[in-house]
Amino acid sequence: MLKIRKVVVGISGGVDSAVTALLLKQKGYDVQGVFMQNWDIADEKGSCSTSKDYRDASIVCDKLKINLHPVNYVKEYWNEVFINLIKEYEVGCTPNPDILCNKNIKFKYFYNYAKCILNADAIATGHYAKTSFGPYLENYQMDKDVSMLLAADKKKDQTFFLCQIEQEALRRTMFPLGNLHKSQVKNIALENGLEKYARKKESMGICFIGSRNFQNFIKEYIITKPGNFINIDNGEIMGKHEGFHQWTVGQRSRLEGLPEAFFIARKNLENNNIYVAQGTNHPILFTRFVFTGKVHWIRSIPKSIKNKELLHCNFKFQHTKPWIPCTVFETDFGLSIYLDVATRAITPGQYAVLEKDGECLGSARIINSGVSKYSLNLIENLEFGDEVSNNYKINNKKHKINENFRENVKEQSKI
Repeated sequence: MLKIRKVVVGISGGVDSAVTALLLKQKGYDVQGVFMQNWDIADEKGSCSTSKDYRDASIVCDKLKINLHPVNYVKEYWNEVFINLIKEYEVGCTPNPDILCNKNIKFKYFYNYAKCILNADAIATGHYAKTSFGPYLENYQMDKDVSMLLAADKKKDQTFFLCQIEQEALRRTMFPLGNLHKSQVKNIALENGLEKYARKKESMGICFIGSRNFQNFIKEYIITKPGNFINIDNGEIMGKHEGFHQWTVGQRSRLEGLPEAFFIARKNLENNNIYVAQGTNHPILFTRFVFTGKVHWIRSIPKSIKNKELLHCNFKFQHTKPWIPCTVFETDFGLSIYLDVATRAITPGQYAVLEKDGECLGSARIINSGVSKYSLNLIENLEFGDEVSNNYKINNKKHKINENFRENVKEQSKI
């Protein structure tokens, strides 16, 4: 059994980290708090106020009589999270900075600071997650790897955002909220004089953007490369855009004066054109195929994968969406994933997160969403011959693809 005396907890100024520190204090640990500043907002106008959060964190620590250590990871966040975000948007992808922040900042720099500078035996965070070692590492085993488990509160479960964490840090991490529901956490805060935090509005979205419009924010960092919005069905130019970085797959295009909304379907890096589809349920937006880069297995490589067999598990690429049953095969390049249900707006740059029997197995960055329902329909119905007609016949007669659009259709049909 691991002897734990000193635990360092990340304090954000919110109710989750406040209750986490409280529970650790009640357990009798020597608790130290760390407040991480990851973004320099001195010249920003967003509503994510580091100074206000630090004041709230200080009040919590004073009330609980624990020391608070402020640390500055602005440089590290810029180099290992934000620059990646910019590069991804520049090539038409949609990154997930929260996953990279947990991997590169909280469970690397914060963990090392707690271990090496504060001489902590363990760290703790206010994430809604569990591990096989228990909420307080009471089941710690020196000779076994730890598993990441889904939280009791399935709605608040945050294992999605922890899907890239390494074993070293995870083995020494406590998740005191893993067996609690959000309502219970708020009640604990109310019962222990932390009313302010129980009623504090939760931060939503990416904190360095604040209350600003994302498109206005991102164009401050990426050179504008205009292009056309093109109707995926007939090749018609529908309007102009100012760059890939302002749009993500599945998003409404905001084209005006049309009887039905158009949504972002595909991006062409060669000419900066964005293909849009009419209607939120257009088949081009749905696929059952996902292809990823190299995978990060949290605990170990699943037995079926080791044996070059198919892995049957569950998939999601957005935190708020339900798990989808899937079949996974690992190649030299990454994962090939086949979903039981066609899924909307699978987005390159996001992470394919895998779960089985309540365990978060790991994740991999999505490279390609694969062939869509739209492309499958085309493959089944196009008539290729020595002479290619000006218009291809497909089952849905309202969709006609002109000759000039033929190359795009063939490209979309590739897996």
